[in-house]
Amino acid sequence: MAKSWGEHLVDEEPRGRKFADFKSWLRGAVLLGATWLLLRNYIAPMPSATNSRCPQVEPLVLRSTKELEIMEDYLKSGTFKNKSIERLSGAVQIPTQSFDDLGAVGEDPRWDIFYSFASYLSKTFPILHATLQVEKINTHALLFTWPGTNPKLKPTVLMAHQDVVPVPDSTVAQWTHPPFSGFFDGKNIWGRGASDCKNQLIGILEAVEVLIEANFMPQRTVVLSFGFDEEISGQEGAHHLARFLLKRYGPHGVAVIVDEGAVNIESWGKNWAIPGVAEKGYVDVDVTVRMPGGHSSIPPEHNGIGVASELITLIEANPYEPSLDDENPYLSLLYCGAEHAPTFPKKLKHLLHKRSHQSSTCAKKNKDTLALEAAKAGPGIKYLFTTSMAVDVIHGGVKTNALPERTEFTVNHRINVGSSSKAVFHHITSLAGQVAEKYNLTLTPFNGTETPSSIMLSARDTLLEPAPVTPTSSSENRTSPFAVLAGTTRALYGEDLLVAPGIMTGNTDTRYYWDVSEHIFRYGPGWDKEQIGLGNIHTVDERVGVQGHVDTVRWMVGFLRGMDQAEL
Repeated sequence: MAKSWGEHLVDEEPRGRKFADFKSWLRGAVLLGATWLLLRNYIAPMPSATNSRCPQVEPLVLRSTKELEIMEDYLKSGTFKNKSIERLSGAVQIPTQSFDDLGAVGEDPRWDIFYSFASYLSKTFPILHATLQVEKINTHALLFTWPGTNPKLKPTVLMAHQDVVPVPDSTVAQWTHPPFSGFFDGKNIWGRGASDCKNQLIGILEAVEVLIEANFMPQRTVVLSFGFDEEISGQEGAHHLARFLLKRYGPHGVAVIVDEGAVNIESWGKNWAIPGVAEKGYVDVDVTVRMPGGHSSIPPEHNGIGVASELITLIEANPYEPSLDDENPYLSLLYCGAEHAPTFPKKLKHLLHKRSHQSSTCAKKNKDTLALEAAKAGPGIKYLFTTSMAVDVIHGGVKTNALPERTEFTVNHRINVGSSSKAVFHHITSLAGQVAEKYNLTLTPFNGTETPSSIMLSARDTLLEPAPVTPTSSSENRTSPFAVLAGTTRALYGEDLLVAPGIMTGNTDTRYYWDVSEHIFRYGPGWDKEQIGLGNIHTVDERVGVQGHVDTVRWMVGFLRGMDQAEL
């Protein structure tokens, strides 16, 4: 007859030692289990190929012909490099500045410089102009169409803008080389627009022209869309272009859009391409303080300028907190860093693991903690997931001996992904209400009413909610535009370069194209590893490295070919 478990303990000798051994084993098992549960919460497991949060696309292999192979060799040659330098330098020399106070197109003569730029492009790219359909939208916006052989395929749209930020006369002497010289120093091309973004515009045109010369016949229609007032919000250029394309191709009738945007970077011990797949929102809030005037020899304790200053101080003292919404691409980049980067911060990795395994009760606390920790990397990172606000313009008073009756200032906001203009309006209304109550002023927020002794808030018509987020995943049997972009990038720069979703703090002309395509990327593919940042855009000594520019052309060629053979 079999003995029970208890009988075995009674029969075996020595009884006390055996029972002690069992208790010791049991304590060890409990301790081991508890240790594992603890470590599981602090150590993020290495993802497998099947559960990767940041899978990397293989470098894209393109179908080729002898003529395309010859073209590829030509793009690597000194002959092409020299021609490309000449073309970009010439484009920079045309001062296509867009000013905030420009009048109507056709009436303000400062728009006329864009006639000169269009003429330059026509002379510089004669083959492209002879092959593609050229249309001018609202006088100066340029639309080029290269019809594909398969009209069932949605087109590819490449974008750039013709205009540049003005160069103040007071800064001209500070430039190493004159701002519209297009000077080439053997490595860089200098001048306003060299890196924002005539380099991308010229690179796109060069790519299309060499493809035409190589007898490439696209199956998928290629569209080039170049606005002319992006630096002043694009309402005359991109706005009209987007409406034109929407009418021609229908809602989401375009397969993919690539515009200027984020550049390749080095971070956490790895090189990254981070094409922007989202944009923050935008709103300018005008604040008007109305208070009684009078002679300045009998001043009140606080006049309108003083009250406005107090409100500005209160606004700056109450910034928005960092917040990483689930849809914010920077969160995806963090997961990519945790998975692939050798020097990714351990604390961030721990917080990411907690976030991915959190319960609903502690979700907000974990999200906030992660955002605050990630924000320690500096303002350039923090404002990728924080609503920003900056007082950029102020006016008040008309005479030294007269009290100001009307003081105005403007607060520029860039709205975080996951937030909205409504949240911004609530925040600034709350702050303005505190000052209004203190000085017995009427508060009229966002209703168009202006009264004496009041603080009025109003939003400009450039209001923009955060952009829809471009999908970055692929189905089992279809390739996504993001995969084509990633594969093109890794084919050009090698598999050591990782690709992850990105976001920028600013906005591009794509703000008008949301209904044209759901696949929008803001990406500057030219990579000059020795040039840190964006090449001094919007400031003195703007420039671009020639090798980065040549790589822009090579990337555009590869991307157009990749989209042409993609099953979309």
